[in-house]
Amino acid sequence: MSEPAKAVVSLNSGSSSIKFGVYRLDAEHRPIHSAGGKFEKIGIAPSLRIATDTGEVLLEKSWSDGAGLTHADLLDFLFDWAHDHVEPHSIAAIGHRVVHGGTRFVTPQRVTPDLLDELETLAPLAPLHQPHNLVAIRTLQRLAPDLPQVACFDTAFHHARPEVATRMAIPRELHASGIRRYGFHGLSYEYIARKLAQIDPVLASGRVIAAHLGNGASLCAMLGGRSVDTTMGFTALDGLMMGTRCGQLDPGVVLHLQRQMGYSAEAVEAMLYKHSGLLGVSGISSDMRVLEADPSAAAKEAIELFTYRAAREAGALAACLEGLDGLVFTAGIGENAPAVRQAICQRLAWLGITLDEAANAAGAPVISTPESRVTVRVLPTDEERMIALHTVRLLTGA
Repeated sequence: MSEPAKAVVSLNSGSSSIKFGVYRLDAEHRPIHSAGGKFEKIGIAPSLRIATDTGEVLLEKSWSDGAGLTHADLLDFLFDWAHDHVEPHSIAAIGHRVVHGGTRFVTPQRVTPDLLDELETLAPLAPLHQPHNLVAIRTLQRLAPDLPQVACFDTAFHHARPEVATRMAIPRELHASGIRRYGFHGLSYEYIARKLAQIDPVLASGRVIAAHLGNGASLCAMLGGRSVDTTMGFTALDGLMMGTRCGQLDPGVVLHLQRQMGYSAEAVEAMLYKHSGLLGVSGISSDMRVLEADPSAAAKEAIELFTYRAAREAGALAACLEGLDGLVFTAGIGENAPAVRQAICQRLAWLGITLDEAANAAGAPVISTPESRVTVRVLPTDEERMIALHTVRLLTGA
């Protein structure tokens, strides 16, 4: 990493998509974004779009007959493109988002065979994400066995929370075995905390709830930029209602489904992870954009439940913080759905939130009024940049 003209690639490999960023390193090893993009609809009809920060499209491609293409196939294609794109630079390392680090991995780690084996054991705790994260790592090992890879954990940001926030009311020996509340979306929250400290250091030093609202959704209560509590727990299934995930659920429902309705464990898992949330309630779609455009009562009910649950959990986190100074919306829905933000803020008016409707409709950086006791911001997240920063720091020691 001491040689000039290097680059790093950040990968965020999900169940049906792969997001990525390419970062050239300057003379001081600072990552400068060069290009980024996303594979979508993997397993159905994959498509790829790559663009620069300025919006210049570098590549658009689709595979209409690509239902059989795997993550590994598409990563092979991406690796070749990245090599061509970074010339005369060379790729120095690949950084990966890994959803679950368990109790042991609380900082980014250089990938080794032993690390991969341990991360495989955590796959049941994040079945929609962890297997695909690890497939990406193993694919790159095959393509470039000598290329350093770094695992960056979504659970790490929440590791230093108060012990009480990690516990569930179960026997002590189960907690000791690792059944505890971990929290997720940590790379996103870490980026928000870092960015907020740059643009609004006074607010960043106070009591802030960050709302990562997307197909996966959660809230994080932060005090001075550190996680105090979060809505996701043992798995990424807990907390808020999501695109296809149920969020918080009475565990008695699972017992009822298995004992009284004959569901197998596999059927329960599929229902809770893939057929619930916005999709399950509406019966229409997991995409908030589709539901907002649909006039049906079912679509409206799904949106109302989504905003109700978000506001309810925000109220609980405000209690954990003993007050609230700021609310930050981020991720796909948080950044792009003014009506959702408005509905959540209206339910939180008792905390002193006064929304500027025009600023909210325009997606302005600050959408609260000057008189509001709580500052409300819209702040785009950038997990890929956070991965790049961690990757460079680990390999350079900077």
